[in-house]
Parts: sequence; structure tokens; C-alpha cells
Amino acid sequence: MAAPLTLGALSDAAAEISDIYAGKYGIERNDDWFLIKLQEELGELAQAHLKLSGRGRGGAPEQARADEVADVLCQLLLYCRRFGIDPEAAVRAKWLVWLDEKVA
Repeated sequence: MAAPLTLGALSDAAAEISDIYAGKYGIERNDDWFLIKLQEELGELAQAHLKLSGRGRGGAPEQARADEVADVLCQLLLYCRRFGIDPEAAVRAKWLVWLDEKVA
């Protein structure tokens, strides 16, 4: 069984893989690329969802949706790295604060 994956470890692995991919295909990654690539992956997730729900052309295996979720998540972590955003801190400040209020 694989060890649990943390956001930090996943972010590091995604960055390494992105570097390999960019080098292999000669892709220059600038600030815009990180956002546009994230949008592209989100569009592919939407496409898989529509196909699975019968509202898109053709069919899509359930694995296609899972694959696109992985792409969106990793691309979002790459975007965060590029702009110095700590995703864990951002989630704690924006979302998890609601749990603190629930207790109070």
C-alpha cells in the first residue's frame, strides 16, 4: 500500500513532472500558461462530466473523470507554486474557519 500523499508531496511531484513535460515538449511556462493550462484541464473535466451524464457527444469511462480531476488538482498546485500561494493556509483561512465558528 502506498504511503498517504500530502499536498506538499503532491505539489513537489507535480512540479517535477511539469518540468519534465515542459522540457520534453519545449513548452515555455509563464504566468499566463499556469492559469490557461488550469482552465484547459477544468474544461476537460467538464467535458468528461457531460459525457458521463449523457449531455455530451460520445461516452466517457468513469476513469476519464478521475483522470481529469487529477489533472485539475495537480495543475492547481502548480498555479499555487508559481504565485507563492500556500494552498493549505488558504483553505484554512477561507474554508476551515467555518468549523471554528461552528464550535463557538
